[in-house]
Amino acid sequence: MTQETARINPRELRDAFGAFMTGVTIVTTAGDDGKPLGFTANSFSSVSLDPALLLVSIAKTSSNYQTFSTTGHFAINILAEGQKDLSNTFARPSDDRFADVNWHLSANNNPLIGDVSAWFDCTTHTVIDAGDHALIVGKVEAFHSAGYAGLGYYRGGYFTPAKVSAEVIAGPKVIVSAIIARDDKVLLTRDADNRWRLPSKEIGKEGADKALAEIFAKYQPDASASFIYSAYNNTETHYQYISFLCSAPDEAAVAGEFVSLDEIGSNQFQDAAVASMLERYRKESQLKSYGMYYGDHSQGTVRPLLS
Repeated sequence: MTQETARINPRELRDAFGAFMTGVTIVTTAGDDGKPLGFTANSFSSVSLDPALLLVSIAKTSSNYQTFSTTGHFAINILAEGQKDLSNTFARPSDDRFADVNWHLSANNNPLIGDVSAWFDCTTHTVIDAGDHALIVGKVEAFHSAGYAGLGYYRGGYFTPAKVSAEVIAGPKVIVSAIIARDDKVLLTRDADNRWRLPSKEIGKEGADKALAEIFAKYQPDASASFIYSAYNNTETHYQYISFLCSAPDEAAVAGEFVSLDEIGSNQFQDAAVASMLERYRKESQLKSYGMYYGDHSQGTVRPLLS
């Protein structure tokens, strides 16, 4: 053991690792007897697109280690923002963690959990020894992304970026709008003059979180917010406008319609600020690299976000 290694405090190191914000997954497989097994993990990462590879880390002291390192197949279930209780279930000792869970077996004999943000059905590519853990690298055989916002984990606690952002926004003159996107289309509605506009709602003391829920209920109940995409003040009306970038699992809108932005001219929108914002979104969605706009209705800055 080197002198440098001897100085490392494991508790402090764990806390430092916890400064990295991650998503939350449930890793699953089935034993030779067909019994489903699973555990909560945030040590998940994509590895390669060609071939399609991912990895998850598992402690050698885990009761699941022997099975997951030898079974030859496993699945990654990325939890949606409303599945905190499910994460806790699979993080704690239990005789049957799957007892009250909606799940089914995949073609590779892996349990896939219902209503998750995404799942990856894998065969084991390789197992790499890594100190007191092992890295299990999986080859993705099939996958599905539902479009739900994911559940986050940071410094020992859960968070959802959209909810954290929404809870700090409240006031008598705030209008919240939702950019509900699916593939290359955005959910829009028309005003009395037949111009396109985003689903929106003025809020007050109830806060943006409640306003977003009402927008989703009216236009696309299965939509979920990812992050704030634009925040600006109208210096003429003195309203604050907050737009959330949202996703939807399908194009089945209750009201409004999903429209390709390539087919709409800037003069067909309700106002110039919305037209400018959606033109930016059209370009950024092609690059899969997004920014957040701060400023007023005529000028501001865009701060890069992780894609």
